[in-house]
Parts: sequence; structure tokens; C-alpha cells
Amino acid sequence: MILSAQHEQFPLARPFTISRGTRTHQDVVTVTIEHNDLSATAECTPYSRYGESVESVVKQVESLNQKLPKTQLTRANLPQYLPAGAARNAVDCALWRLEYQTAFPLQVFAIKPKIITAMTVSLDTPKAMAKQTKALCELGAKLVKVKLNHELVIERVQAVRESAPDVDIILDANEAWGELDLDKLFKQLTQFDVRMIEQPVPKGMDNKLLGINHPIALCADESCHTSDDLDNLIGCYEMINIKLDKTGGLTEALALEAKARAQGFKIMVGCMVGSSLAMEAALPVATHAEIVDLDGPVLLKQDRANGLHYQAGMMHLNL
Repeated sequence: MILSAQHEQFPLARPFTISRGTRTHQDVVTVTIEHNDLSATAECTPYSRYGESVESVVKQVESLNQKLPKTQLTRANLPQYLPAGAARNAVDCALWRLEYQTAFPLQVFAIKPKIITAMTVSLDTPKAMAKQTKALCELGAKLVKVKLNHELVIERVQAVRESAPDVDIILDANEAWGELDLDKLFKQLTQFDVRMIEQPVPKGMDNKLLGINHPIALCADESCHTSDDLDNLIGCYEMINIKLDKTGGLTEALALEAKARAQGFKIMVGCMVGSSLAMEAALPVATHAEIVDLDGPVLLKQDRANGLHYQAGMMHLNL
């Protein structure tokens, strides 16, 4: 078994801004596994918030070639060699594809042929965010995800809602509200018929949410990577965001989904910005999720060939 990792860069359709900054392109790493005359490829997105870079992920993947001569790499023993994160995600998903080839994931899992996905409104001025929202609604968006920081929260959400009176809205604070008056803010936001608020406080400050009345459901993102994180989130959140680049692949994502549901959490499936190759691997979880946010390819200037088809706020599978 031989593993290789390659850096690829995708220009974005337009600059993308969240509370941590703006970027104009997306760096991804594709991993290819060759074994017994078969090969399979998967994709991950290194994320600096979690201490990852293209270089570190490539190094992690390629280090497996020195560790493997004495053993066979499998999805079951992969966590012995790589921690949860982007590198393990790409290797895990490549192993799924290596085992099932073109049958993965559509013939291995019962996946819906089309799934509503959130379409993202990048952080900007209220006026510019209203313009983005209007454009998405004209394309048929059914669920809009609004990127926010700690400034002009009400003004930005109001501008989006006025541009999308009949569309579901979810908010993503990306950990930026730790110093705000959350009790007041949550009450103010109820007037905008918001479906969910994602990660309002920084990871490690989740206990600030205990005891705060929040009529709008809260979802853990940065605070939830694997099933080991769940116990600390009970009482703080009603939902968790499962991203394969956090869990370290589909194998742990499925385990996280099962444990989360057993503990009463609802499921959101999210993504880093990436191509359809990465989104497709998350479909086994997305097909059962209450909220799906797999619009990564829409943010790219050009997706991979034969990718998922996005139309009218939905992902359509290439069946």
C-alpha cells in the first residue's frame, strides 16, 4: 500500500469572509492510496484554526509510508497512526473508496438523491450581505447561512432577513460572541425567525451558555470534533456540527452521529470550503441530518469535473 498527498489550490468565485479573515482561494490536499492494482483518492482541507497547514497535512500522510511495511492500514487501525483532523479524514475516505470503489457512497449507503443545503452569506456590511442574500434567493436558496462576527449582529441579521422573508436562516458566529451580552442578544434575535445559531462562544468557554435562556437552538462546531467531546456539551447546545475534516473521516463521523443522537443532540453536517470530492464523502451523514451545509463547491470558481450538481438551494447527486 502506497500513499501520496498533493496540494491543490482552487480560486474562489468571490472573496470569502468570516470572523477570522478573508481569503480569495482555497488550499486542499488530495490523498491517493494505491493497493493491489487499485487506487482511490479523497480530499481534505487543512485549517489553521486547528493548527493545520498544507505542509503539516502532507507530512502526516506521507509519514504513513514508513509505518506501513509491517502492517495493513485499515479504517479500524488508522487512529493509531493519525489524530483526528484533515490528514486522517482524507486517508479514511480514501480507504472507504479503495474498498468500495465506484459503489461508494451511493451504493453503500441509502442516500437521498437531492438534499437541501445551506447557501452561505459571507461577512460584509449589512447592505452588502443583503445583496448577497437577494442573489442567493433569486437562485432558489431554501436555507441561508449567515457569517457574523461580534459587530453589527442585529443590523446584519435584519438586513438578511428583509432580503429573504420566506427562507430559513441559520447564523454562524465562528466563536466571536464570547464577550457579548448573550442573554440580551439571543432575545433580540428571536424577532428574525432564526432556525439555529452556530458556535456563539469560543471553544473552551461553552459553559457560558449554561443557564442562558435561548429560544433559538444552539449548535456546537469548533467545540465538537469527535465523540469524545460530547459529554462536555450537554446542556450547552442542542445540536452538533459534524465535519469530516474535524472527525478525521467518515468512520468517526458515523460514530459521532450515533452517540450524539443517543444523547439527544440533533445533527448538522458542515464542511470546510472544498470541492465535490470532499462533499460527497459526507453524504452518508448528511442524508439523515436535520441541517446540511455542504455548499463548499458553490464558493469555488470551478468545481472538479463530474461533481455534485447545485441548483435551487439543493445538492443533486450524479446518479
